[in-house]
Amino acid sequence: MTTVLPLSVAALVARSSEPEFAAWRRNIVRLGGCTNPIHLVGAATVYDTTSGAALLSYGSDAYGGRLLVACGNRRAAVCPACSALYRADTYQLVRAGLVGGKSVPEAVSNYPRVFATLTAPGFGPVHTRRERDGRAAACRPRRAGELCPHGTSARCRERHSADDLRLGEPLCARCYDYAGAVLWHAFAGRLWHRFGLELRREVARRVGLSRTDFGEVARLSYAKVAEYQRRGLVHFHAVIRLDGPDGPDSEPPDWATVPLLVDSVRGAIGRVQLIAPGTGVIGLRALRFGAQVDVRPVVSYRGDAGERPASPGAVAGYIAKYATKGAESAGAVDGRIHSARDMVLLPVRAHVLRMIATSWWLGGLPEFEALGLRRWAHMLGYGGHFSTKSRRYSTTLTALRQARTDHRAEQQRAALGLVDVPAVTVGRWRYAGRGYSPDAALLAASVREGGASHGS
Repeated sequence: MTTVLPLSVAALVARSSEPEFAAWRRNIVRLGGCTNPIHLVGAATVYDTTSGAALLSYGSDAYGGRLLVACGNRRAAVCPACSALYRADTYQLVRAGLVGGKSVPEAVSNYPRVFATLTAPGFGPVHTRRERDGRAAACRPRRAGELCPHGTSARCRERHSADDLRLGEPLCARCYDYAGAVLWHAFAGRLWHRFGLELRREVARRVGLSRTDFGEVARLSYAKVAEYQRRGLVHFHAVIRLDGPDGPDSEPPDWATVPLLVDSVRGAIGRVQLIAPGTGVIGLRALRFGAQVDVRPVVSYRGDAGERPASPGAVAGYIAKYATKGAESAGAVDGRIHSARDMVLLPVRAHVLRMIATSWWLGGLPEFEALGLRRWAHMLGYGGHFSTKSRRYSTTLTALRQARTDHRAEQQRAALGLVDVPAVTVGRWRYAGRGYSPDAALLAASVREGGASHGS
């Protein structure tokens, strides 16, 4: 009986007999299973900075003709391997701002800190999962016969399961304010910025200080992430910390307390509002955050005071988790939409398609041209960053990556016997493509699967 091997397996078997197989394999394995690596062609030389002598030279020929570099994509749906590294870095960044480390003093663990969730407002009733005493409850218990203006029932007695495809779908698509939802997304980043300003004013007002005087004695720092809900709208999860005037290196004043910060967050939310453009086209749209606001104290150990407190590790893990997700969490698509024809074949549910179509429609009108809505139609109109922080919150992703690069460089110098030699690497590399051949993709998949099994 003759066995027919898949082309990728046959190519890998043939590759294994070639002299440069070991170098080719190392070039892929060291990427940890990256799904779409970048190809570089060029060479580099290590020089002794004292004498100027060349100590070592290497080029892409040593890696089978091309040096592969990980894509570095943060999204788990695009590259699980690189997103895992991004998630780990984000975890360290957020945690350092809560307990110290990574150049942040440990004293921050005693500063007032809260974990706040700011939601989007409602743009129409949608199917949702409700629980009561740990059991699923009716989605929308209304009186029988109660109808919306379009004749659709406003009632849903279903007890939706967590994987019900109807979750997030409007009860009546014609009642749902799609234009308002898309514009809220377009201005969500500005609403967050306005919230930061209002929060400073609110804290200052509550302690009897002017905004100028507040800046001389205290500072607010934050790290936040955006998460898509099933209804296709983002909400923000944020760590907010009250510092002294110089950030984490200075202690906050005596009046700075957790209850003050909790109450100030709740008080500031209600005063954040922006008026969307295009009133003459779609009517007045006053954009604000939703009424549901969750603010929890962040505590370093059990037994601290506070209603439903959150631990630093849990908060850091939660933010890091959503830093690697995008609009695909709401059922949207990965890539940008280039023409209206592209929407015909999109594999999305009806609600998401309407969000995309509304973004495209509004983006083509002169009144909304500055918002770039067509560019962000695949993100349902949201073009903001998914993970951001204030300048003084903690370390940066760049610093964490540089520390990792320096560590690997030290390991390489140790392997070459150059630990005590002052050296610098000078190289010239150019882009030569990306992706894998079938045999390389098979090897990368095995590395990725092995990493996942090890992690579990």
